Amino acid sequence: MTIERVQSDSPWEESIGFARAVAAGDRVLVGGTTPFRGGVLLGEGDPYLQARAAGENALAALDRFGLGADAVVRTRLYITHSRDVDAVSRAHKELFDAARPVCTLVVVSGFVDSRILVEIEVEAFRGSQGA
Repeated sequence: MTIERVQSDSPWEESIGFARAVAAGDRVLVGGTTPFRGGVLLGEGDPYLQARAAGENALAALDRFGLGADAVVRTRLYITHSRDVDAVSRAHKELFDAARPVCTLVVVSGFVDSRILVEIEVEAFRGSQGA
């Protein structure tokens, strides 16, 4: 089986030693994705905007494998405050409603940067094209 990896501009990928996304066979896994783009935190203080940005960043990683939201079969949403469930859920629905992946939403105590309110993981299926 061929394993493919892609990197993003996240500074943590280098310092921690991980890939943004890994394709192994018919599965593509996108690790915890934050709302940073080009070194800038998007939507600071706004859970909806951060969820949109993190989701778009995760989808950009899938795009490197020729996949879109329709290939997503699982999402995991990590948030720092339960009060943000509605805002984050609205952003998730806008991004993934057509695909209807299974989804887990967890409230965590925080992230590596205290300004981050949302982090998203995505799993996608690419079928026979990855075999």
